[in-house]
Amino acid sequence: MWSMLLLVSIAAVSADPKEFHGDKVFRVFPQNEEHVEIIKSIASNTQLDFWAPETVSLVTVGHRADFRAEYEVVYDIQALLEKSGMPYEIMIGNVQEAVHTQRDSNIRAVHSYVKYNDLDTINAWSANIAAQNSGLVSRSQLGTSYEGRPIYLLKVGKSGSNKKAVVLDCGFHAREWISVAFCQWFVKEAVEKYGSDTQLTNLLNNLDFYVVPVLNVDGYAYTWSTNRMWRKTRSVNSGTTCIGTDPNRNFNAGWCTVGASSRACDDTYCGSSPESERETKALANFIRNNLSSIKGYLTIHSYSQMLLFPYSYSYAVAKDHTELNTVAKNAVSQLTSLYKTKYTYGAGGTTIYLAAGGSDDWAYDAGVKYSFTFELRDTGRYGFLLPESQIQATSEETILAVRSIATHILNNA
Repeated sequence: MWSMLLLVSIAAVSADPKEFHGDKVFRVFPQNEEHVEIIKSIASNTQLDFWAPETVSLVTVGHRADFRAEYEVVYDIQALLEKSGMPYEIMIGNVQEAVHTQRDSNIRAVHSYVKYNDLDTINAWSANIAAQNSGLVSRSQLGTSYEGRPIYLLKVGKSGSNKKAVVLDCGFHAREWISVAFCQWFVKEAVEKYGSDTQLTNLLNNLDFYVVPVLNVDGYAYTWSTNRMWRKTRSVNSGTTCIGTDPNRNFNAGWCTVGASSRACDDTYCGSSPESERETKALANFIRNNLSSIKGYLTIHSYSQMLLFPYSYSYAVAKDHTELNTVAKNAVSQLTSLYKTKYTYGAGGTTIYLAAGGSDDWAYDAGVKYSFTFELRDTGRYGFLLPESQIQATSEETILAVRSIATHILNNA
């Protein structure tokens, strides 16, 4: 029986119809406007998958850009880059190999905190951890996805009256698997260390953490079954065969103005209207309905090793900029103290690039003062394909930053 289940598990995670043999991830360093135009010209003539920034429209002079190119065009692109004199590196020489080696084994018989888990495994885990720790964790349903999957919410904290709350969500962008792994690790830390870790016990006694292990459940499932590089939701768009919306361009925060696309085929498609996606609507409704208690909002993404706060939809300085900058500085200091991982921090628009429609900006404008976006490991060596061997270290250091922010919220909100 167990051998049969094991074979089914192996087959389930091995099925990946879209392969990336020979695809490469380039990192380019445009030195002038001519170089920027060359990149835009390449993108207009062949389908490039931009990793950082997330769209060709955000490529600018003096800022590196990472993109995946399919094997049919990689040598033509390399020749163009050589001819132009634009500095470049090949970050990943064979994307399919990186996809394969990201997981140390295709055997997925049980849930593991140091492996990437598929959606069914995560859903079973969330039910189990709530059942086994009913005094600290409870599970409810935040909403239902476009394809009818439940979006679960874990409330983590000791019961009490008039408690402040922090929302922590993972899995906005489907291919950012390390994000999803972190939310599971956070809950693990809570249940394992409550009562023995003084700081964490104090936080859980006095704050509630609303954890969304996977927001974009359809997209995440699709990265396991069909296309590891999928980013968006899986909703059908009227008038086109192109599927999905970028959930982090779908909030009513400068919606669809900069760093977002009105074209449904693009990875940064903003949707037909703000909160057009069932997933984003569910999250926004939950925050709106609990604004009196929610004091912090932490959304976990990858990659780049950054801690960002509003604004990203404009260069405007948030009214709480000075305090948010100090909170971010202290959190990064805590994070770096463990493994010396270097993080950049600051307002999104000036630190990384302008991007409208993000959940952090929306939450801040809705009244959640302590609103932050984490961009976890790494800085491009593996990008979205961070090996499982880095899950534990990434999670351990990130927990320190989350603790730092939560402590500030507890003492100041």
